[in-house]
Amino acid sequence: MHLAEGILPAAHALGWTAAALPWLADSVRAVRRLVRGSAEHRALLGVAGGFAFLLSAIKLPSFTGSSSHPVGTALGTALLGPRIMPVMGAIVLLFQALFLAHGGLTTLGANLMSYGIIGPWVAAGVLQVSRRVGANDRLGLFLAAVIGGCSTYLVAALQMAMAYPGPTGGIGGAWVRFLAVYGVTQMPLAVVEGFFTVAVYRSIAERLAVPAAAR
Repeated sequence: MHLAEGILPAAHALGWTAAALPWLADSVRAVRRLVRGSAEHRALLGVAGGFAFLLSAIKLPSFTGSSSHPVGTALGTALLGPRIMPVMGAIVLLFQALFLAHGGLTTLGANLMSYGIIGPWVAAGVLQVSRRVGANDRLGLFLAAVIGGCSTYLVAALQMAMAYPGPTGGIGGAWVRFLAVYGVTQMPLAVVEGFFTVAVYRSIAERLAVPAAAR
């Protein structure tokens, strides 16, 4: 998911950045309201950010210019909602680009779109659907982590496919090829992340007043 510095053409990098900025601005407003709230909400924000940073720092190479890793955004989404995730994602991605050589500054907007925006909103949708159909809360959170994480890579693969369409098959063919490479590492990681997310959420829920998504 971490698209490397310079891997995207300038027009694509700027386009994804422009698409991400409105979501980031809305997230800033949401985070400001959150930090003015209870101390527990601020603590949850810190826990969710630390969880996302640590998990997404585990890096496995997938193809030149990108990598696979756990995502870690479903926990923050379940705890505080998807609106806070763009700010959290931007901070995580910026620190990783500057200090861990994961991703890059020119690809920050593209990485934020896949990691901090689309992935969390997909996870939130999965949580909502699972509750409406009466699914077990732990199963709902597990599926949110797995599907939300995989959606992050669906978008990252699409970003690469749009930048480098195949000579045969165009963007669609390239998308399939990039997904095939991502899938080797990402699917097992997503399943492990799902179990880990449920375990961490339950541990937090025993100590703080949080939504009962995985009790």
